[in-house]
Amino acid sequence: MKTYSISEVAEYFDMTPHTLRYYDKEGLMPFIERTSSGKRVFKESDMEALKVIECLKSSGMPIKEIKHFIEWCSEGDSTLQQRYDMFLERKASVEAQMEELKKTMEVIEHKCLYYKTALDSGTEDVPLIRNGLSKYSKGGAD
Repeated sequence: MKTYSISEVAEYFDMTPHTLRYYDKEGLMPFIERTSSGKRVFKESDMEALKVIECLKSSGMPIKEIKHFIEWCSEGDSTLQQRYDMFLERKASVEAQMEELKKTMEVIEHKCLYYKTALDSGTEDVPLIRNGLSKYSKGGAD
């Protein structure tokens, strides 16, 4: 069975060994085995668990909630409903974030067109900008 050192895992996930130690200290990796000298040894299944942890973290889930998920996993099938509900909540949260990002992108795209038109004209004082593109106002408060 292939195993990985903390440095190899950190490199794979583009994080520092310190971050992995922090996760371990916070109880996110109770499954990690250690050598007789105390070094962490990661297996392929540990890497898969870390992918889920990183996914949850990048979705904005707090460490404390991720820890609950890890605890539920170790409790087995009796917590399937809680885990399912947690992922439904995460899904809804990510969908809401995506909607907000979509709105943000619309403003950014509009401002790109606004300033491209102004640059091409050499001024913001052109009819297209004054009458149509100034939807989000002119200048710095755009």
